[in-house]
Amino acid sequence: MNIFLTGGAGYIGSAAAATLLQAGHSVTVFDSLVTGHREAIPHEVQFVQADLGDRAALDAALKAEQYDAVMHFAAFIEAGESMDNPGKYFHNNLVLSVGLIEACIRANVKRFVLSSTAAVYASNDQPLSEESPLGPSNVYGQTKLMIEQTLEWYRQIHGLRYAALRYFNAAGALPDRGEAHQPESHLIPLVLQVALGQRTDIKVFGDDYPTPDGTCIRDYIH
Repeated sequence: MNIFLTGGAGYIGSAAAATLLQAGHSVTVFDSLVTGHREAIPHEVQFVQADLGDRAALDAALKAEQYDAVMHFAAFIEAGESMDNPGKYFHNNLVLSVGLIEACIRANVKRFVLSSTAAVYASNDQPLSEESPLGPSNVYGQTKLMIEQTLEWYRQIHGLRYAALRYFNAAGALPDRGEAHQPESHLIPLVLQVALGQRTDIKVFGDDYPTPDGTCIRDYIH
């Protein structure tokens, strides 16, 4: 397949681009490099450096080839920051995503994969399923839920097929690429930084979970 991938210079997007290449797909990365890293983009992909808000650049890139799908990884992701600066998140995550969806319709792209988040779910002390009640507790989660809802309307109106990937905590790195995420906010890299003496301590949130030491235990998948 021929894949158009936004945010391909970021943490998850760059890993997705590399994995798609290994599977034999063609990949074009569209990224502004505002938070991403040029060196994270695999050399084998086509790279367009532009902002999603640049409609002319986006249309030109999407119409340069016939793409089978768009995979959308470009977004701001810090929940705390989203509560301090909601306008930044509604504009970047929601408004620009709607612009990308519209560009897909203009370019006759029929499939769309959204990098969403488990933050779309309501707070719940029970294990979650895909059908668990929705109710974001922060602006970041709300922006992602609104994009999902927008995609459903475009499915009904334009026949756009879509999938939303609701991650919890992303962790790890491809062996040949490592991880570059600054400022670091992910749990496992923070723990490793403490072990390496690069950080003095790590904050562990929660001490009353039904586990041997009261801290949270999570399941991980590759």
